[in-house]
Amino acid sequence: MTPIKLIIGDKVLFAELNNSKTANLIIDALPIESKINTWGEEIYFTIPVKMGDESATMDLEIGDLGYWPVGRAFCIFFGRTPASLNDKPAPASPVNLIGRMTCNLDPLFLIGDGKKIRIEKAQ
Repeated sequence: MTPIKLIIGDKVLFAELNNSKTANLIIDALPIESKINTWGEEIYFTIPVKMGDESATMDLEIGDLGYWPVGRAFCIFFGRTPASLNDKPAPASPVNLIGRMTCNLDPLFLIGDGKKIRIEKAQ
């Protein structure tokens, strides 16, 4: 697992990326800056990584991080999305599971579209 931090305005959140091929491509591209989009209780943003399906799944838990191949996007799942059938997050289409948030997720509920985000390795 590789620890990362997500910087959004004055908030710093922590997560870990797994050892998948997709996560390793993201690690190699760090630092990454982008602008946030929201979809229900999901934050997603385009990143300069192109990867196809890698054991892509629709089965996610709150706190999971995914890479959405269709949109070349990094996704943070922190609650229900418009596609959810229960309390679990559901992506628009399958995502590659790339890691998990390791901090309190409450600040994510206050973040709106258009905010800048920066991902970098955590020390």
